[in-house]
Amino acid sequence: MRPIGRREAAGAQYDAVASRSAAVVIQAYSTSFGWACRLLARREREHVRNVYALVRIADEIVDDPQPTWSAEHRAALLDALETETARAVSSGRSANLVVHAFARTARRHGIGQDLIAPFFASMRTDLTVTEHDEASLARYIHGSAEVVGLMCLRVFVADDQSAYARLEAGAARLGAAFQKINFLRDLAQDHQALGRTYFPGLAPAEFSDRHRDDLLEDIDADLQAAEAALVQLPAASRRAVRVAHSLFSELSAQLRTTPAAHIRSRRVRVPDPVKGRIVLRSVLSGGRR
Repeated sequence: MRPIGRREAAGAQYDAVASRSAAVVIQAYSTSFGWACRLLARREREHVRNVYALVRIADEIVDDPQPTWSAEHRAALLDALETETARAVSSGRSANLVVHAFARTARRHGIGQDLIAPFFASMRTDLTVTEHDEASLARYIHGSAEVVGLMCLRVFVADDQSAYARLEAGAARLGAAFQKINFLRDLAQDHQALGRTYFPGLAPAEFSDRHRDDLLEDIDADLQAAEAALVQLPAASRRAVRVAHSLFSELSAQLRTTPAAHIRSRRVRVPDPVKGRIVLRSVLSGGRR
Protein backbone atom coordinates (compact mmCIF):
# COMPACT_ATOMS: atom_id res chain seq x y z
CA MET A 1 0.00 0.00 0.00
CA ARG A 2 1.47 3.34 -1.00
CA PRO A 3 1.59 6.10 1.63
CA ILE A 4 -1.14 8.69 1.61
CA GLY A 5 0.17 11.91 0.11
CA ARG A 6 -0.37 15.36 1.55
CA ARG A 7 -2.88 16.26 -1.17
CA GLU A 8 -4.91 13.08 -0.56
CA ALA A 9 -4.89 13.65 3.19
CA ALA A 10 -6.10 17.23 2.72
CA GLY A 11 -8.88 16.01 0.45
CA ALA A 12 -10.01 13.45 3.01
CA GLN A 13 -10.00 16.14 5.71
CA TYR A 14 -12.12 18.45 3.56
CA ASP A 15 -14.58 15.60 2.91
CA ALA A 16 -14.84 14.96 6.65
CA VAL A 17 -15.36 18.64 7.46
CA ALA A 18 -18.06 18.84 4.79
CA SER A 19 -19.92 15.89 6.29
CA ARG A 20 -19.65 17.38 9.78
CA SER A 21 -21.12 20.61 8.42
CA ALA A 22 -24.08 18.67 7.04
CA ALA A 23 -24.58 17.06 10.45
CA VAL A 24 -24.67 20.49 12.11
CA VAL A 25 -27.43 21.58 9.73
CA ILE A 26 -29.53 18.53 10.61
CA GLN A 27 -29.03 18.96 14.35
CA ALA A 28 -30.16 22.58 14.15
CA TYR A 29 -33.29 22.07 12.07
CA SER A 30 -34.83 18.66 12.73
CA THR A 31 -35.24 17.01 16.12
CA SER A 32 -37.26 13.99 14.97
CA PHE A 33 -35.07 13.33 11.96
CA GLY A 34 -31.97 13.72 14.10
CA TRP A 35 -33.22 11.05 16.50
CA ALA A 36 -33.95 8.61 13.69
CA CYS A 37 -30.68 9.33 11.90
CA ARG A 38 -28.61 8.38 14.94
CA LEU A 39 -29.92 4.82 14.61
CA LEU A 40 -28.42 4.38 11.15
CA ALA A 41 -25.12 2.58 10.74
CA ARG A 42 -22.25 5.07 10.48
CA ARG A 43 -21.86 4.89 6.69
CA GLU A 44 -25.57 5.32 6.02
CA ARG A 45 -25.88 8.03 8.67
CA GLU A 46 -23.23 10.21 7.06
CA HIS A 47 -24.69 9.96 3.57
CA VAL A 48 -28.31 10.47 4.62
CA ARG A 49 -27.30 13.57 6.57
CA ASN A 50 -25.49 14.82 3.47
CA VAL A 51 -28.72 14.46 1.47
CA TYR A 52 -30.97 16.10 4.03
CA ALA A 53 -28.63 19.02 4.69
CA LEU A 54 -28.89 20.14 1.07
CA VAL A 55 -32.65 19.65 1.18
CA ARG A 56 -32.84 21.75 4.35
CA ILE A 57 -30.81 24.61 2.89
CA ALA A 58 -32.97 24.77 -0.24
CA ASP A 59 -36.10 24.65 1.90
CA GLU A 60 -34.87 27.54 4.04
CA ILE A 61 -34.23 29.66 0.96
CA VAL A 62 -37.90 29.47 -0.03
CA ASP A 63 -39.50 29.30 3.45
CA ASP A 64 -37.46 31.63 5.67
CA PRO A 65 -39.94 34.36 6.75
CA GLN A 66 -37.31 37.12 6.44
CA PRO A 67 -39.44 39.93 4.90
CA THR A 68 -36.52 41.64 3.14
CA TRP A 69 -35.93 38.58 0.94
CA SER A 70 -37.90 39.13 -2.25
CA ALA A 71 -39.11 36.25 -4.40
CA GLU A 72 -36.57 37.33 -7.02
CA HIS A 73 -33.74 37.23 -4.48
CA ARG A 74 -34.80 33.79 -3.29
CA ALA A 75 -35.06 32.54 -6.88
CA ALA A 76 -31.54 33.77 -7.59
CA LEU A 77 -30.20 32.01 -4.48
CA LEU A 78 -32.00 28.79 -5.41
CA ASP A 79 -30.73 28.96 -8.99
CA ALA A 80 -27.19 29.43 -7.72
CA LEU A 81 -27.55 26.50 -5.33
CA GLU A 82 -28.86 24.24 -8.09
CA THR A 83 -26.07 25.29 -10.47
CA GLU A 84 -23.41 24.70 -7.83
CA THR A 85 -24.93 21.32 -6.95
CA ALA A 86 -24.85 20.19 -10.59
CA ARG A 87 -21.26 21.41 -10.93
CA ALA A 88 -20.19 19.62 -7.76
CA VAL A 89 -21.88 16.33 -8.69
CA SER A 90 -20.04 16.50 -12.02
CA SER A 91 -16.63 17.52 -10.65
CA GLY A 92 -16.68 16.09 -7.13
CA ARG A 93 -15.73 19.40 -5.47
CA SER A 94 -17.44 22.50 -4.13
CA ALA A 95 -16.43 25.47 -1.99
CA ASN A 96 -19.86 25.15 -0.35
CA LEU A 97 -19.35 22.52 2.34
CA VAL A 98 -22.93 21.21 2.34
CA VAL A 99 -23.02 21.02 -1.45
CA HIS A 100 -19.66 19.22 -1.38
CA ALA A 101 -21.00 16.69 1.12
CA PHE A 102 -24.10 16.07 -1.00
CA ALA A 103 -22.02 15.68 -4.15
CA ARG A 104 -19.84 13.03 -2.51
CA THR A 105 -22.96 11.07 -1.61
CA ALA A 106 -24.57 11.57 -5.03
CA ARG A 107 -21.46 10.37 -6.86
CA ARG A 108 -21.00 7.39 -4.56
CA HIS A 109 -24.60 6.20 -4.74
CA GLY A 110 -25.72 7.16 -8.23
CA ILE A 111 -28.04 10.03 -7.31
CA GLY A 112 -28.49 11.77 -10.64
CA GLN A 113 -30.44 14.57 -12.27
CA ASP A 114 -33.51 12.33 -12.50
CA LEU A 115 -33.87 12.91 -8.74
CA ILE A 116 -32.06 16.23 -8.26
CA ALA A 117 -33.83 18.27 -10.95
CA PRO A 118 -37.40 17.51 -9.74
CA PHE A 119 -36.37 18.50 -6.22
CA PHE A 120 -35.21 21.95 -7.25
CA ALA A 121 -38.24 22.34 -9.52
CA SER A 122 -40.55 21.80 -6.54
CA MET A 123 -38.58 24.22 -4.39
CA ARG A 124 -38.89 26.82 -7.14
CA THR A 125 -42.66 26.23 -7.26
CA ASP A 126 -42.97 27.52 -3.70
CA LEU A 127 -41.80 30.94 -4.89
CA THR A 128 -44.60 31.39 -7.42
CA VAL A 129 -47.50 29.01 -6.68
CA THR A 130 -49.82 29.62 -3.73
CA GLU A 131 -52.57 27.12 -4.59
CA HIS A 132 -52.39 23.69 -6.22
CA ASP A 133 -54.64 21.51 -8.33
CA GLU A 134 -54.36 17.72 -8.24
CA ALA A 135 -51.75 17.55 -11.01
CA SER A 136 -49.50 20.32 -9.66
CA LEU A 137 -49.68 18.89 -6.12
CA ALA A 138 -48.63 15.46 -7.38
CA ARG A 139 -45.64 17.03 -9.18
CA TYR A 140 -44.79 19.05 -6.10
CA ILE A 141 -44.90 16.07 -3.74
CA HIS A 142 -42.81 14.00 -6.13
CA GLY A 143 -40.09 16.63 -6.29
CA SER A 144 -40.16 17.80 -2.68
CA ALA A 145 -40.57 14.45 -0.92
CA GLU A 146 -40.67 11.30 -3.04
CA VAL A 147 -37.31 11.94 -4.68
CA VAL A 148 -35.75 12.59 -1.26
CA GLY A 149 -36.97 9.18 -0.12
CA LEU A 150 -35.48 7.69 -3.29
CA MET A 151 -32.14 9.42 -2.67
CA CYS A 152 -32.06 7.81 0.77
CA LEU A 153 -33.01 4.45 -0.72
CA ARG A 154 -30.00 4.75 -3.04
CA VAL A 155 -27.86 5.02 0.08
CA PHE A 156 -29.59 2.17 1.90
CA VAL A 157 -29.29 -0.43 -0.88
CA ALA A 158 -25.82 0.72 -2.04
CA ASP A 159 -25.25 -0.80 -5.49
CA ASP A 160 -28.05 -3.37 -5.37
CA GLN A 161 -30.16 -2.27 -8.34
CA SER A 162 -32.66 -5.09 -7.96
CA ALA A 163 -33.36 -4.06 -4.36
CA TYR A 164 -33.79 -0.45 -5.45
CA ALA A 165 -36.32 -1.45 -8.12
CA ARG A 166 -38.20 -3.64 -5.63
CA LEU A 167 -38.39 -0.97 -2.91
CA GLU A 168 -38.69 2.17 -5.04
CA ALA A 169 -42.48 2.49 -4.88
CA GLY A 170 -42.57 2.02 -1.09
CA ALA A 171 -39.83 4.59 -0.51
CA ALA A 172 -41.70 7.12 -2.64
CA ARG A 173 -44.95 6.47 -0.75
CA LEU A 174 -43.17 7.00 2.57
CA GLY A 175 -41.79 10.34 1.39
CA ALA A 176 -45.25 11.34 0.16
CA ALA A 177 -46.84 10.40 3.50
CA PHE A 178 -44.33 12.50 5.42
CA GLN A 179 -44.96 15.50 3.18
CA LYS A 180 -48.77 15.25 3.36
CA ILE A 181 -48.65 14.97 7.16
CA ASN A 182 -46.49 18.08 7.28
CA PHE A 183 -48.97 19.90 5.03
CA LEU A 184 -51.78 18.94 7.40
CA ARG A 185 -50.01 19.76 10.66
CA ASP A 186 -48.70 23.06 9.21
CA LEU A 187 -52.02 24.05 7.62
CA ALA A 188 -52.31 27.23 9.66
CA GLN A 189 -48.66 28.31 9.40
CA ASP A 190 -48.42 27.67 5.65
CA HIS A 191 -51.52 29.78 5.04
CA GLN A 192 -50.92 32.57 7.51
CA ALA A 193 -47.14 33.01 7.30
CA LEU A 194 -46.37 31.83 3.76
CA GLY A 195 -49.66 32.41 1.95
CA ARG A 196 -49.79 28.86 0.60
CA THR A 197 -52.54 26.27 0.43
CA TYR A 198 -51.32 22.87 -0.71
CA PHE A 199 -54.48 20.75 -0.68
CA PRO A 200 -56.54 21.43 -3.83
CA GLY A 201 -59.82 23.25 -3.35
CA LEU A 202 -59.43 23.40 0.43
CA ALA A 203 -59.75 26.84 2.01
CA PRO A 204 -58.17 26.68 5.49
CA ALA A 205 -61.04 28.69 6.98
CA GLU A 206 -63.46 25.98 5.82
CA PHE A 207 -61.31 23.04 6.94
CA SER A 208 -63.53 20.53 8.76
CA ASP A 209 -63.24 17.21 10.58
CA ARG A 210 -64.46 15.50 7.41
CA HIS A 211 -61.62 17.11 5.41
CA ARG A 212 -59.17 15.99 8.09
CA ASP A 213 -60.41 12.39 7.99
CA ASP A 214 -60.35 12.21 4.19
CA LEU A 215 -56.77 13.47 4.09
CA LEU A 216 -55.67 11.08 6.82
CA GLU A 217 -57.20 8.11 4.98
CA ASP A 218 -54.95 8.93 2.03
CA ILE A 219 -51.92 9.45 4.28
CA ASP A 220 -52.47 6.20 6.17
CA ALA A 221 -52.72 4.32 2.86
CA ASP A 222 -49.27 5.69 1.96
CA LEU A 223 -47.89 4.66 5.35
CA GLN A 224 -49.31 1.16 4.96
CA ALA A 225 -47.77 0.78 1.49
CA ALA A 226 -44.43 2.02 2.85
CA GLU A 227 -44.57 -0.55 5.65
CA ALA A 228 -44.35 -3.40 3.13
CA ALA A 229 -41.10 -1.94 1.76
CA LEU A 230 -39.70 -0.96 5.16
CA VAL A 231 -39.46 -4.54 6.42
CA GLN A 232 -37.33 -5.44 3.37
CA LEU A 233 -34.70 -2.76 3.98
CA PRO A 234 -31.15 -3.80 4.94
CA ALA A 235 -30.64 -4.15 8.68
CA ALA A 236 -28.28 -1.14 8.73
CA SER A 237 -31.12 1.22 7.85
CA ARG A 238 -34.33 -0.59 8.83
CA ARG A 239 -34.38 0.49 12.47
CA ALA A 240 -33.96 4.20 11.71
CA VAL A 241 -36.62 4.16 8.99
CA ARG A 242 -38.92 2.33 11.41
CA VAL A 243 -38.49 5.19 13.90
CA ALA A 244 -39.36 7.79 11.26
CA HIS A 245 -42.36 5.74 10.09
CA SER A 246 -43.56 5.28 13.69
CA LEU A 247 -43.15 8.96 14.57
CA PHE A 248 -45.24 10.03 11.60
CA SER A 249 -47.79 7.28 12.26
CA GLU A 250 -48.15 8.64 15.78
CA LEU A 251 -48.55 12.15 14.40
CA SER A 252 -51.24 10.86 12.04
CA ALA A 253 -53.05 9.28 14.99
CA GLN A 254 -52.85 12.52 16.99
CA LEU A 255 -54.15 14.55 14.05
CA ARG A 256 -57.11 12.19 13.72
CA THR A 257 -58.22 13.01 17.28
CA THR A 258 -57.49 16.73 16.99
CA PRO A 259 -60.48 18.96 16.12
CA ALA A 260 -60.21 20.66 12.75
CA ALA A 261 -60.61 24.03 14.47
CA HIS A 262 -57.42 23.33 16.41
CA ILE A 263 -55.49 22.29 13.28
CA ARG A 264 -56.66 25.52 11.60
CA SER A 265 -55.01 27.61 14.30
CA ARG A 266 -51.89 25.86 15.59
CA ARG A 267 -49.28 23.25 14.81
CA VAL A 268 -49.80 19.71 16.10
CA ARG A 269 -46.72 17.88 17.37
CA VAL A 270 -45.74 14.63 19.08
CA PRO A 271 -44.56 15.35 22.67
CA ASP A 272 -40.90 14.56 23.34
CA PRO A 273 -41.67 11.82 25.94
CA VAL A 274 -43.80 10.03 23.32
CA LYS A 275 -41.02 10.39 20.77
CA GLY A 276 -38.62 8.90 23.30
CA ARG A 277 -40.84 5.87 23.85
CA ILE A 278 -41.16 5.31 20.10
CA VAL A 279 -37.38 5.44 19.63
CA LEU A 280 -36.78 3.09 22.56
CA ARG A 281 -39.36 0.61 21.30
CA SER A 282 -37.71 0.58 17.88
CA VAL A 283 -34.25 0.10 19.38
CA LEU A 284 -35.43 -2.85 21.45
CA SER A 285 -37.26 -4.45 18.53
CA GLY A 286 -34.43 -4.03 16.07
CA GLY A 287 -36.71 -2.17 13.65
CA ARG A 288 -39.44 -4.79 13.59
CA ARG A 289 -42.99 -3.93 14.61
